[in-house]
Amino acid sequence: MTSTPPPSQPEPGPPVAPSPSGVESPEARADRRLVELLQELRVLQTGVQIVFAFLLGVAFTPRFATLTDGQQDVYVTTLLLAVISSAVFATPVALHRGLFRHPGKARIVKVSVHIAQLGLMLLACALTGAVLLVLDVVLGTATALAITSVVALIFAGLWFVLPWMVRRPRHDD
Repeated sequence: MTSTPPPSQPEPGPPVAPSPSGVESPEARADRRLVELLQELRVLQTGVQIVFAFLLGVAFTPRFATLTDGQQDVYVTTLLLAVISSAVFATPVALHRGLFRHPGKARIVKVSVHIAQLGLMLLACALTGAVLLVLDVVLGTATALAITSVVALIFAGLWFVLPWMVRRPRHDD
C-alpha cells in the first residue's frame, strides 16, 4: 500500500504585491500589519526587560529590607505586572508561530492588536508602580502619590486617549 504525500504548501515569501491599480490585497495588508505589529512589540519588550531587570536588582540591595510593608506590596505588584506584561507582549509572537501558514492572518492581526493593547496597559501600570516605589522611598508617600498620579495620567493620555482621539472621525476636515 502506497501513501500519497500530502500536498505541499508554497514556501512563505514576500507579501503579495499590490495590484497594478496600487490597491493592497487583503493578504498583503494582513502581512504588512503583522510585521509592523511584531516590530513594535520588539521595542516594547525591550522596555519591559529593562523595568524587570531594575526590579530584580532592587530586591537584592541592602536597602530593600528597610521597605515598609506597603512599599514591598507595591514592589511585588509592580514585579508581577512587569512579568505579566512581558508574557502578554510575547503572545502575538507565539500566536504567529503557532498559526504559521494559517489562512486567517487578518484575524491573527486583529487578536494580536488587542493583546498588544492589554500589554500596553500592563506596562503602563508596571512603570507607574516603579515610579511610585522609587518616589515613595525618596520623597515620601504623599509626594510620591501626587507625582505618580500625574505619571499615570500622562500614560493614559499618550497611550490610550490620544490614539482614540486621532482615530475618531473629525467633521471639520
